[in-house]
Amino acid sequence: MPPEQILAFALFTLAAAGTPGPSNVLLTATGAQVGVLRGLPTWFGVSAGMGLMMAIVGYGLGAAVLDQPMVLKTLNWVGGGFLLWLAWKIAIAPRASGDDDQRPVGFFGAVAFQWVNPKSWIVSASASGTFLNAAAGDALTQAVAFGAIFALVSLPACFPWLMIGVAVRRWLATDRAHRIFNVSMALVLAGSVALILV
Repeated sequence: MPPEQILAFALFTLAAAGTPGPSNVLLTATGAQVGVLRGLPTWFGVSAGMGLMMAIVGYGLGAAVLDQPMVLKTLNWVGGGFLLWLAWKIAIAPRASGDDDQRPVGFFGAVAFQWVNPKSWIVSASASGTFLNAAAGDALTQAVAFGAIFALVSLPACFPWLMIGVAVRRWLATDRAHRIFNVSMALVLAGSVALILV
């Protein structure tokens, strides 16, 4: 891949991964719930999941799905339903205490989360259509490169969202403050689903 293609895709990744969306809401809620150390696997999972999805969609799965409007619409609704369920779980999550055994989504959960995240599908499909270049090598090589670049660049782009959750955590000392935060995060997540599906 030529350097200008790599740079353009890296800048796209920075914008796509750093802007609000379901994955970053998940990271913020995770940081607030369990802190930075226990939130790290979720952070790595979001980046690895998006990188993997970018590579697979870039290689051709996205074209197959995008050419089947019924499959795409079903995927959008199933993903939207899952995200609404996740918003509900965030809204009702109990306040973390220092010695509780709450488990965050974790690495594998965050990887799997990308496949039901409508924003991830839109980002992967649009990136594939925009950045694949016939003169830059075969589709597999480019798709793997896109996946690796996305995984690496999204790490620093997503980390502030985890830290926002951690920073907010110290202000969530009361059950009422915690409930307001969780319901707010749930509404943001539900709102992102509404914007994508409507």
